[in-house]
Amino acid sequence: MKSMMLRQLMGVSLVGVMAVMAGCVGKGETRYLDVRTPTAAAPSPEQEPVKIVIEPFEDRRDDKTRVGQRTHLWGGTTLFNVAGERPGEVIAQALADRLKNRGWRGRPWKVQVGRSMDVPDADIIISGQVSEFSATAKSRVFSTVINASNKFSIQARNVGDTSTTIRSVEGAQRTTVFWFAEEDVQELLAATLKDGIDRFIADTMVADRALRPAH
Repeated sequence: MKSMMLRQLMGVSLVGVMAVMAGCVGKGETRYLDVRTPTAAAPSPEQEPVKIVIEPFEDRRDDKTRVGQRTHLWGGTTLFNVAGERPGEVIAQALADRLKNRGWRGRPWKVQVGRSMDVPDADIIISGQVSEFSATAKSRVFSTVINASNKFSIQARNVGDTSTTIRSVEGAQRTTVFWFAEEDVQELLAATLKDGIDRFIADTMVADRALRPAH
């Protein structure tokens, strides 16, 4: 009796082992793998692009002579400014560049920086006001603390129905470096600006030929 039960158990075990081994053997079958990643639906090529013009932002900062300064460890300062000394133009161009790289889904568009009067067929006119755009660095023993901040408003006027969408953008970042370089200030200020622009894009959408709040 015990011998029969032992043989049965051995038989069941053998079948199990053979089944497992069979799973490790190729049978010439084809298995299809889906390696696609989710992407936004491509806009229909027959759609006419929405035309967007971005006007240079109005500079409403209290101090327009610079965007910030570095205070050195042993005294003295170094001033910071943007090329052309016009942050409003810099922010407008940064917004245009970001829209070219990212922008909204579901509709093609063309964007340029300039005066709205020079683009009579524009669908959306974007303007803005800058109240803060600054970067400071304070050096101390073995480190330099860098702060960057910005605050501005963006207004989009839809030419078709004369409606407007207004968004306020505000942000700040801080970092500490051991070896200071001016590029550290530049990168932090650029990152702070990019984050603000990305929030504006996330909060809005293009519907028909107009810019609307996303929520």
